[in-house]
Parts: sequence; structure tokens; C-alpha cells
Amino acid sequence: MTDCPAVDASPEGPLQLAAAPARERLLLGDGLFLEDARRRGELCQPLDWIPEVHHPIGSGEAVIPDALVYYRRGPVDGDNRSMLRAFVEVDRATMGPERLAAKLSASERLYRYVPAVPGRRPTLQDPALEEWRRRYPLFPRVLFVLAGTGPTGVENRISALRAGAELLTPSRFLHDVPVLAAPLADLLHHGPSSPVWHPVHDPNQRVPWTGPGHRQT
Repeated sequence: MTDCPAVDASPEGPLQLAAAPARERLLLGDGLFLEDARRRGELCQPLDWIPEVHHPIGSGEAVIPDALVYYRRGPVDGDNRSMLRAFVEVDRATMGPERLAAKLSASERLYRYVPAVPGRRPTLQDPALEEWRRRYPLFPRVLFVLAGTGPTGVENRISALRAGAELLTPSRFLHDVPVLAAPLADLLHHGPSSPVWHPVHDPNQRVPWTGPGHRQT
């Protein structure tokens, strides 16, 4: 797990990273998810935050999100729990908005990528499956954490993600997979599970990333 500055998650105040250089404060932020889960009585442990998981999409290319997070929603000691998975992309404003939106397109490619198996022809009884289904029962949610810029920069980057989402309209990707964006400042102040996330297809909304979100439950 990536080293992360200490987190103050006291019930009396917002989540805050301890004093540290700006670069450290922009590290993946796995501590936020872990401490937020603990505060809510849910489950997200250090090994549930996995940096840079490699997902091939053919032709030697791959989707490598900054992190894959596993999060068990619901009381730790209860039966009414569900496992959530998410790809987390931390944008530090070091690339243009269009390159950020390209990450959304890459996730959509992973969603529909079916690897070719030499000597095997798919049939109705044995159809070819998307590569991601070998790892996950449902495609992970996609979370963009926006850092290193002010409100105007955040707005521009969310607009770029929305424009990228509009290009994916013919695909079922956005219907089946929640794709959300939120400023890091909002996660620090309110916690990742608060309704601070903007759906990229409708950025005027604010929703919790742990919500039902289309098919994923």
C-alpha cells in the first residue's frame, strides 16, 4: 500500500490529512477510504486498496488505474452487506482535460474487450467473455479524484469528462457502470462516502459513490 500521511477522522470534525507537503497530500488517499469506512461501521482494510492493477485491452495496451479499492458496504457484523469495487483515478492537474477524458474512454475499452483465444471459436453454448469478467462479478465503478487545482479547474475537468462520456453514448458502459468525479477537497472535508460525487453524464447531481448506481448493488 502506498504510504499516506496520517488522517484525523474524529466524529467532531471533517476528515483532514495531517500537515504534510502538498505532494504527499495528493498521494492516492487510501487512508481516506479506510478511515471513512471505519467511521461508518463498514469495512475497507489496507489490503483492500491495491495500487496500479494491470488490465490488458489488446495490442499491447492496458488500463492501469491508480488503485483498485474493495469496500464492503453495510454493518461489519450484519448480514445485509454488499461488496463494492472501484477503479480510482487521482488527477493532479498535471495533464490536460482531454487526456483525463481519455482515461474514461480507456475504461470503456476495457469494459468491452474480449481477448482472442487461438484455435477457439465462440459458440452460443460457450460464448466469448469480456476479460474483466475473469476477475470481477460486476465491472468496478470508476472514480476520478480531482486535485491540484481550484474550483474553476475542477469545473473544466468535470466538463471534459462529461464531453468524453457523450462520445460513449452508443455503448452500454455508462448505463452499467457508475462513473463519478469529485474534488479531493470535498473528500477531505466530508468523507468519500458523502454525496460529493458528480456523475460524469449529469454533473449537476451530487451522489455518494456507494449508492446503488444503475445495476451495481
